[in-house]
Amino acid sequence: MKSKNLDILDEVNKGATMGMDAIDIVSSKVKDEDFEEVLDLEYNKYKDISRRVNEVYANYSEKEPHETNTMNKIMTWYGVQMKTMNDDTTSKLSELLMQGTNMGIIEGRRLINQNQDILAPEVSSILQDFVVMQEDSVETLKKYL
Repeated sequence: MKSKNLDILDEVNKGATMGMDAIDIVSSKVKDEDFEEVLDLEYNKYKDISRRVNEVYANYSEKEPHETNTMNKIMTWYGVQMKTMNDDTTSKLSELLMQGTNMGIIEGRRLINQNQDILAPEVSSILQDFVVMQEDSVETLKKYL
């Protein structure tokens, strides 16, 4: 059970750091001030989730939680560059972020559904909050399509 909680904390932290990385990459292309403010808020939500993971992680391991690796960061950067080469509108940027966020929601819901009986309460709380935060993010991003 301890290792499953650790695995889930790692997955949540990877998702949160991937979200922060994507927002960092997309932010350089944003021209809409309102959208930029939204992305700042979303970034801080991911950062808060990562902070919470780090606080709880020490209960399960002496190591640091997993983050996105350099190759994933490069692939994310490259993907954003390619997909916005001809269209870097706010709508396109919102669409790209929504696609990544939806993948996070799917993975998070899967983790909840497959592990709800064995999760420690603090891990379950972080995972639930992460998924709900991402679902809220999609609703926010829809306004910019």
